[in-house]
Amino acid sequence: MATAICFYSKHHGNTKKLLDAIREAEGSVELIDITEQKKADLSGYDRIGFASGIYYGGFAKQLISFLRENLPENKPVFFLYSAGKGVSDGFCRRIGAAAKEKNAKLLGSYGCKGFDTFGPLKLIGGMRKGHPDAKEIQGAVDFYKNLG
Repeated sequence: MATAICFYSKHHGNTKKLLDAIREAEGSVELIDITEQKKADLSGYDRIGFASGIYYGGFAKQLISFLRENLPENKPVFFLYSAGKGVSDGFCRRIGAAAKEKNAKLLGSYGCKGFDTFGPLKLIGGMRKGHPDAKEIQGAVDFYKNLG
């Protein structure tokens, strides 16, 4: 099954660690770094993932804009994220609404903790050091394998 995962992973590369593990386990996944590739023809993929760290309570605005501009109608989609605050269904609200605008079928989402030194957290050395850890990375791989 042809799969692309479009991602934005800038702060500490937490989300990219999840994606690298998925690609290593599955091999055929194409990773599209939206900071390097602003446009993409996603029509040839059977399913499309969107992944980023969480910024101000949601997925990176750049990724949501990319989805709106590039996601074809009626595609199955899934979401992956890492967040300093931990896991919350609310983090997928805005990107989920953008996918719904394209009549996308949501296959699921996976989130985990991620090392965070944003803003004042830098002064105290950050939070969630060591995350995503091996268990969380394996959780992302298992999530992907079970998408169906």
